[in-house]
Amino acid sequence: MKNEKKIWLPILLATALAAGILIGGRLNFDDTPRKLFSSNSNPRKEKLNRLIDYIDHEYVDDVNTDSIVNITVNKILEKLDPHSVYIPREDRQRVTENMQGDFVGIGVSFYMYKDTLSVIRPIEGGPSIKAGIKPGDRILYADNDTLFGRKISSRDLVSKLKGSAGTPVKVKVYRKEEDSLLTFNIKRAKVPIKSVDAFYMLTDTLGYIKINRFAETTYREFKLALGDLKRQGATQLVLDLRDNPGGYMGVAEDIADEFLEKGKLILFTKNKKDEVRKTYATSRGDFEDGRVFVLINEKSASASEIIAGALQDNDKGIIVGRRSFGKGLVQREMALGDGSSVRLTVSRYYTPTGRSIQRSYDNGADDYYNKFYDRYHNGELVTADSIHVNDSLKFTTPKGKVVYGGGGIVPDVFIPLETNLEEEALNYILQNGFLSYFVFEYLDRDRDLYREYNEETFVKEVNIGDELIEEFVRYGKRNRAIIGVDFSRIDFSKYRDNLKKHLKATIAEQLYGSDARTQIINMGDNEISRVVELSLKGEGTVL
Repeated sequence: MKNEKKIWLPILLATALAAGILIGGRLNFDDTPRKLFSSNSNPRKEKLNRLIDYIDHEYVDDVNTDSIVNITVNKILEKLDPHSVYIPREDRQRVTENMQGDFVGIGVSFYMYKDTLSVIRPIEGGPSIKAGIKPGDRILYADNDTLFGRKISSRDLVSKLKGSAGTPVKVKVYRKEEDSLLTFNIKRAKVPIKSVDAFYMLTDTLGYIKINRFAETTYREFKLALGDLKRQGATQLVLDLRDNPGGYMGVAEDIADEFLEKGKLILFTKNKKDEVRKTYATSRGDFEDGRVFVLINEKSASASEIIAGALQDNDKGIIVGRRSFGKGLVQREMALGDGSSVRLTVSRYYTPTGRSIQRSYDNGADDYYNKFYDRYHNGELVTADSIHVNDSLKFTTPKGKVVYGGGGIVPDVFIPLETNLEEEALNYILQNGFLSYFVFEYLDRDRDLYREYNEETFVKEVNIGDELIEEFVRYGKRNRAIIGVDFSRIDFSKYRDNLKKHLKATIAEQLYGSDARTQIINMGDNEISRVVELSLKGEGTVL
């Protein structure tokens, strides 16, 4: 299983850290590249300018000096801390859209099936679903531009379908079940990117909300979900922040405010000038009298840790799961004048008791990431006794609970990771999109297969048979080059139930959306089961 280990660990961590930048705000400069890098700058900047000029004008071969500058910027940032990052011009729009919580386009999730743009599902709230686009549709043309063929890249497809809000695009679609070519006139519009994956009632009084990141729209999504759950009778709430890599600090503050009484300290920040900014809870919280449980794990970072730390330090609710990532730095996005930008660490944040939960990066980025990988080998994900804390960073909450700084939020109730390395490799297969391709092709053979079910009856009544498991394994063996994992080296018979759950969840996602998927994935979840037990024990916290 060594190959699988090399594949899934770096990918999972890279995914978390790519989105896990805690953004304290955005600082956009109007400087042009000439002004930013002018010869009137100090000698250090002048040295870099001269070197680039020499390469441009004197070097023997033609060189893309833009790429050299990008490498230089990245190398400089690597010397600072692991979370200051450079965003190239070509990536900035995608990154910005992800954090804004929407983008302008026609609103479809798609899969290039046999070199053809195939709709997995039109996105709820987007213009395609209103126009009548259905799952399984093949979009062949957009304003007479061809969208199929081996040489079409995803970037080209996106550029043809995206555009300015309100602009029309005429798409021609092949619909398999009707065996006909259909024409749709779609007006591009803002398409929401959900950050609240799901919300529903676990029991008559216990509500559940799953947040996947903290974008500009997250607080609004959270408030709508919380209001709906309260109307259904929720007096207790599970806030699921597992695998949530973070996002906007202000959004995390707003959500923490919903649980804390007026005047309670949420956090404070300190910059290089020792300037301190404190954030206090207001009187507008809608769940100040409710009981809250926060689920975290080793991939919960930055903004997720702000909420967990604020509640834990104010003796509000119970933190359940495993020690969080440990990111206590605040970044601000700054434009570099050429369409690129940098997210630069500008301050540290501290929880209400005064602790910093930032892990040490004194020995460089490689050591920083390796220390994270070590959690999978040193036992701390399996037993609470293996979590190493620094007694010199001990703090006490108002009610006497001992908490620690220096490396993430240690939960009040520990839940071990009950998977081995082989199963983690399997989980990587199940979560990287490969399963979605299989399910698309499975559903595409007969779009009426689950016509008799609605979302609720599908979740409650549908069972996945062994024959679909065998079909998936055969599919994986045929396509091993795509996924990069040898299916023949995994004993799938040991994980049949887990496979069935993920297959059902992915089918539900493509038929009904992320809410149905999350409900199915959560069935039999150890952490949620533990929270349900705790919720039945009445008020109080764990000390």
